[in-house]
Order: sequence, then structure tokens, then C-alpha cells
Amino acid sequence: MLPKNKLLKYPLKYAIKYSLKYILLAALLITAAAGAKIVFFPSPAAPLYLSAAATVGDLQDTVLASGAVKAFKQISVGAQASGQIKVLHVALGDRVRQGQLIAEIDAMTQHNALRSAQADLANIRAQLRAALATAKQAELAFQRQQTMFAQDASSREDYELAEAAMNSGHANVAALSTQIGKSTIAVDTAKVTLNYAKILAPMDGVVVAIVAQQGQTVNANQATPTIIKLARMDTVTIKTQISEADVTRVKAGQKVFFTILGEPDRRYNTTLRAIEPAPDSILQDESSPNSAGSGATTAAIYYNGLLDMPNQDGKLRIAMTAQVNIVLNEVKQAILIPATALGKRDQDGRYTVRVLSKDGWAETRKIKVGLRTTANAEVLEGLAAGEKVVTGEAGGDGAGAGAGAGGRSSMSIGL
Repeated sequence: MLPKNKLLKYPLKYAIKYSLKYILLAALLITAAAGAKIVFFPSPAAPLYLSAAATVGDLQDTVLASGAVKAFKQISVGAQASGQIKVLHVALGDRVRQGQLIAEIDAMTQHNALRSAQADLANIRAQLRAALATAKQAELAFQRQQTMFAQDASSREDYELAEAAMNSGHANVAALSTQIGKSTIAVDTAKVTLNYAKILAPMDGVVVAIVAQQGQTVNANQATPTIIKLARMDTVTIKTQISEADVTRVKAGQKVFFTILGEPDRRYNTTLRAIEPAPDSILQDESSPNSAGSGATTAAIYYNGLLDMPNQDGKLRIAMTAQVNIVLNEVKQAILIPATALGKRDQDGRYTVRVLSKDGWAETRKIKVGLRTTANAEVLEGLAAGEKVVTGEAGGDGAGAGAGAGGRSSMSIGL
């Protein structure tokens, strides 16, 4: 208790002094109570969310297929004449032009055949000249007999013999003329056969294989032997295998891009030229027990898609593996979010997502989605670029992030 005389003498000083004591005491009590609440009654920890920002970019829905590079056109150049390969004028990798000499086969047999056919033709021509002279003589003799018979100076027998001799001469001339035509054909055939000894390139291309070597003997009587393989490589064809599950969504004219193992970062852009109507298994003998027509099969069915690509630099080579993407649909400069952020789909077609506000709280929102792939989705309405959507919970598997109820969280982890 303060003395009454001092309280009366200094009232303001002692009032402030005692007020500060009570304020400090109250502050200590509040701090102690707050500490006790934190220690003995802790609040539940707020969940952490994985999030991703809505970005602007391009999106493509594609069918993935594997393929192989093939020549746009490939020909096995063979020999139609039998004999020994005398000279081989090309080497592996050479570029040749149409009509260029590739190889020569020893043509002695063909030369002899041509000379024999020419000799036969000359002989028949000589016989024809003799037959013409004989026929002329028989014709003159008949004319004399005809005059003498009219004057009763010759017998009918002599007249008839002269007439028969003339007709026989004419028939002999006609027969020899026919033989000349036949012999002329034989000479032409022998010339063609002789030309077969010189093997010419049937088109422009690159020598991709040499099957027969110089000095080797080839026999064209049983089967056409292959000398070289010639391919057109200024344009190549990629033959890609499209599964039966995807072939119904693919059609000629669609955009295609592919990569090769040697240049995985370079895209080759082209279009799908055609889809073959049947798989390669149709080439098998239908009588084979393993043929597709003999019953159900568990083997996967693939249809060949064909696409062409200019190859002026020659980087694309035969049998290279190509990773092919056939573009079914695409959008450009669209707002994109991860597909894992999408929740349930309503009856009106809109999806539920959870969006992080500026203060970090997750709120439920309905959005309209356009093109969707397994990785991303196009947002048509309900979300702006830069906004963050919840894709999963930290420490969880992240699956079905957008499907949960709309809660509020004070913490988030941006991805």
C-alpha cells in the first residue's frame, strides 16, 4: 500500500508504474497460455500439394509406330544371257545413270549364233534368186507352149507340163520368201541375245549390292541370275507398322514426323502416302497351317503405312530404324495443363480441377477441355495461363490429384 501523502503528491507517476506491472503480467500469462496450447494441443499439419502452372504451347495427339527406311524403288538387275562375266564396270555405292553399262558377259556363243543365223538368211536369199530365175524360165516356156498349142503345133500334154512347171516355180518362190521372213526373225533374235551380253542400268540409282562378281559364270537358262541391286535413294520410303488398334484412326494425307537413332533430336516431317490394305501375312501360302486364313491367331496384326521423304543429303540409308509419329490432331498456342490434374468429368463435359490461389489455398474449379492426350490437356475455358493446378500430393503417388474434394491448403510445392 502506497503512502497516502505520496499518492496525493505524485498521482501520475505512480499510476503509470503500477499499470506497466499489470500489463507485463497479462502478457506473460497470454504467452504461457499460447505455449501450452502449442505443446499440449497442436494443430494438424497442412498437406503439401504438387502443382504445375498452366502454360501456352502446342499439343499433338499422335499414333506411335516403328518403321524401317527403304529405297523408294529397288531393282535386281539380272542377266538374260548365259556365260562368264567378263567385265564388271561398277562398284558398290556407285551412282549410275539409266542406260549406263554395268557389266559384260562373254558373248562368243551369242556372236556365233548371230553369224549362223545371218548365214542361213544369206543362203535362203540365194535360193530365192535361183528360184526366181527358174520360175521365169518356166513362165516363158509356158507362154511358148500356149502359142504353139493354139496353132495346133504342140500337144496338150506338153502344154500341161509347161503350165505345171510354171506353177511349181511360183510356189517355190513363195516358200523361199516365207523362209526369208523366218530367217530374218532368227537374225533379229540373235542380235537381241547378243545385246543381252551387255547389261545396262534400267534406271538412275545407287549400287546397293553386288551379287555376282567378275569372272563368275551365270546361267540364264534356269533362272534369271542377279548381277547387282540398284536403288533410287534421292527419295526414300519409310515402311511403318501400324497396329490394328490404331489403323482405324489413321488415313492417308495425315501429317507424320519421325526420328532415327543416329539423330534423335532431328525431326523429319512428311505426310502419310498410303496404308496397305492387308498385312504382310497375306503373302503366306494359304495352305500353310500357320497362315492367317487357317483359323484364329494370337499374333499381333500390323498394317504397313508408307511415307516418302526426300534424301538429297543421303543421311537416310536402307534398313535404318525410324520412330514414327502419325499426327491425328493438333492445336497451337493453347493453354495446357498436365492430364493428371483433371478430376471427374461432369455430365456437361466439364472437368473438375483444383487451382492454387495467390495465398496458396487449393480451390475447386470447373474447366472445359479440348484436345487431350495421355500427358497433357488443352483448356478451352475456366483457366488462365500461369495459374497453378494441383497434380498430386507430396509424399503420395500423385494419382487422381484433381478428383478429390475441394479443400484449402496453406502450403504448396510448385513443379
